[in-house]
Amino acid sequence: MNSDWLARRAQLSPLRVALLDAADGLRPINYAEWNAAVNRTAHLLIELGVRRGERVAILAHNSVAFLDLWFACGKLGAILQPLNWRLTAHELAALVADGTPCVIVYDSACARLVETLRAQVPTVRHFIALHGETHGTGDVMLGARENMPSTPPPPIELGSDDPWVICYTGGTTGLPKGAVITHSNVIWNAVNTAASWGLTPDDVAILNAPLFHSGGLNVFTAPLAHIGGASIVCEAFDCDQVFDLIERAGVTVFFGVPTMFIAMQQHPRWHEADFSRLRFVISGGAPCPMPVFERFWQRGVEFKTGYGLTEAGPNTFWLPREQVRTKPGAVGIPLMHVDLQILRSNSETCLNDEPGELYIRGPQVCAGYWNRPEETAQTFVDGWLRTGDLATVDDGGCFRIVGRIKDVIISGGENIYPAEVESVLTAHPAVAEAALVGVADTTWGEIGCAIVVPKNEVSAEAILVFCAERLARYKLPKQVLFAETLPRTGAGKIDKQALKAQFGLKGI
Repeated sequence: MNSDWLARRAQLSPLRVALLDAADGLRPINYAEWNAAVNRTAHLLIELGVRRGERVAILAHNSVAFLDLWFACGKLGAILQPLNWRLTAHELAALVADGTPCVIVYDSACARLVETLRAQVPTVRHFIALHGETHGTGDVMLGARENMPSTPPPPIELGSDDPWVICYTGGTTGLPKGAVITHSNVIWNAVNTAASWGLTPDDVAILNAPLFHSGGLNVFTAPLAHIGGASIVCEAFDCDQVFDLIERAGVTVFFGVPTMFIAMQQHPRWHEADFSRLRFVISGGAPCPMPVFERFWQRGVEFKTGYGLTEAGPNTFWLPREQVRTKPGAVGIPLMHVDLQILRSNSETCLNDEPGELYIRGPQVCAGYWNRPEETAQTFVDGWLRTGDLATVDDGGCFRIVGRIKDVIISGGENIYPAEVESVLTAHPAVAEAALVGVADTTWGEIGCAIVVPKNEVSAEAILVFCAERLARYKLPKQVLFAETLPRTGAGKIDKQALKAQFGLKGI
């Protein structure tokens, strides 16, 4: 297969704008210019000895250079390993040990984290500073690529199953899993999305979702690059910036998580903003409160719920315009080349409107988990991806997500795995047992609430300080409650539903 489809796009539409760099005054970069920069990045990686199949880790905020690195890896058959900059050094060390990258690329904001990691990453041959100054002896500046040729690197033949990205997700064990996203997965997600969502080369998207998530990489970015559209590359979400871009930069489509949309609606500019060029807005990553939908509809914006997961591309559904208000909250119809089924626990097919586990099949579904054969076998069964999510389908073929089988809390678009947090809580010398449950929250969708059985006197504040040294901020419980015992099921597991009822906690 053609592994260098960015080069083909640069041939087909060399002067069309591919990227607008928000960090540089919305500097436009056309496809010919972007492809040349990616080629220079690829040659720099070759100069550093990066070979096909080797991992290139990146710990950095969104930038054009981040995208350059992603597509440079694609040209070489190298595998990009994006790392979540919200994690602690302790958490990152486990991911680096899992991926064993030969290169770590970092930006100045993450330099201190990288400094902590240096002694723990024996496989890393080179550290590359994305911009600014280097922070270690022998580190390479990405700016060195300007001395490299802009011609294509030596061509390679890739199979459809060759990995392109290891994108970390998780499970109820709390141990991160690297979903292996292949070249074929990225292309088919792009094809499915463009064909089903009606994307065109004239579409312009805001890219402020973090690029260490599949959503940042593949909801709009890769599909638009595939068809010749444009992405506005932003370092992170900033409410004022979003209003500026919607009003002045020709934005037509936008993806975000509910906390972003809530912040927009609470902003003074909400009522006066000009949304006339927005074709549609998709909310994903967490349940979205219905008032958020209604406020967008009042402003004439087609606002809808999306559904996807890292293992599935991520895009899976589309809700037709005609059903946005008649079926609010539904995720819609499967994309063009996606197969779905909803099964009971005995593997029988559910009836219409009967909840069951959602299974997904198609060329966009990832190849499995990096170094996790057992978990791969459990999740990918006979060609189907078991999502762990409960769904229903109506007689018109419209799907709705109604709950989760997996014990995962989704807060502000980030997954929180209770087992991981519980292991930290119980490591506190004054804690005998602990459970983390998800509680509905109007801002974050869900928040984590810790219920702790203390061994001796301890304050909630002391427990949170202990956790903050060991967990990323978004994983920290927002509330700590105390109990004498934790209720258990007949199988001896902690009964979290009984816990919620005991404390009057409302889940989603």
